Amino acid sequence: MKKVLAILLASMLILTFVAACDSGGSDEVTAANIKIGVVHIGPLADQGYTYNHHIGALKMISNLGLSEEQYVPKFAVGTEAADVTAAINELIQEGCQIIFATSFSMQFQMIEAAMENPDVVFCHATGANAHGSGLDNYHNYFAKIHEARYLGGIAAGLATETNKLGYVAAHPFAEVISGYTAFFLGALSVNPDVTMDVIYINSWGDPPLEQQVATRLIELGADVIAQHSDSATPAIAAEEGGVFHVGYNNDMRSTAPNASLLSPRIDWSIYMTFAVKSVLEGTQIPVDWGEGLQSGAAFITDLNDAIVAPGTREAIETARTEIISGSRQIFSGHLVDNAGNNAVITNFDGDTIFEFTGPDSVFHESTETSAPAFNAIISGVNVIS
Repeated sequence: MKKVLAILLASMLILTFVAACDSGGSDEVTAANIKIGVVHIGPLADQGYTYNHHIGALKMISNLGLSEEQYVPKFAVGTEAADVTAAINELIQEGCQIIFATSFSMQFQMIEAAMENPDVVFCHATGANAHGSGLDNYHNYFAKIHEARYLGGIAAGLATETNKLGYVAAHPFAEVISGYTAFFLGALSVNPDVTMDVIYINSWGDPPLEQQVATRLIELGADVIAQHSDSATPAIAAEEGGVFHVGYNNDMRSTAPNASLLSPRIDWSIYMTFAVKSVLEGTQIPVDWGEGLQSGAAFITDLNDAIVAPGTREAIETARTEIISGSRQIFSGHLVDNAGNNAVITNFDGDTIFEFTGPDSVFHESTETSAPAFNAIISGVNVIS
């Protein structure tokens, strides 16, 4: 009898094992059970950065044939560590197998969560610490938005009549400096007389302050306003001030039809689709990911043909083709600072990592890591406190 029971138990164990193998096991992530969490820094109503990331997530869901119920967003989380940690933990508790965080300021909370939850995949936009973290489940992603900003600068350089541009900037970080420098260099490529005033708001998004700073830049003589800030209020200031505007994250022509020339944007769906597909297929996601104009990860919205200067479309198309082919390098030449010294790029410790020593100098942005590194203030750019 004992022998019969042993045989029956062994048979049951074998059948259980076979069934588990056939089903892929209870922990297998499939298109039917995957949940995707996103920690958004701002509210959906910002019509800027958070809106754009949300659109990317929805497009990813569509690309992969998933349902919107499988996308779990946490909006308006902000940058306070406790709030970010709480949002991440809620997504883990809700069963999300992959979590995206959208703000640079969330990196330490994402790393901590990745260390504590090795079975969850963490993807952090704009961060810089995945490289060297040693964590297989923690990744950084961004896009070469400086390429699209350069194209926006061409539109601005051709549109300005005062030869003064104004830039509403978030923080004095490489991500922001790289972007506004590329914008300025694009303007310089078609208008060698242009200069640019920059004012930091020391926040990724603060709609009233963004509008206030844009208005101040107009009062200082700028007749084209650009931005690296999260809302559409600089476009409103430009519309009310009778000047032109280059936006970010969203087509702002409906907000400022008489001001908005175009907007550089990131198509976040390209990375999000790739990352989620990798989880479903069980393939490794690169530690750093960053693509640009060539893949469409960075792009510009349609030109506002009613107000752009003659020749803008042609100049932008020429530059786009040359950037993609590699025949035009954005951060190149003998760039100098406002004192006439060689422009220098430094790391977090203040050590020089690149110096523009002559006409053949070329700095390749966002190649070693996805996060931008260019942080030199070049001649013609005036940072106003």
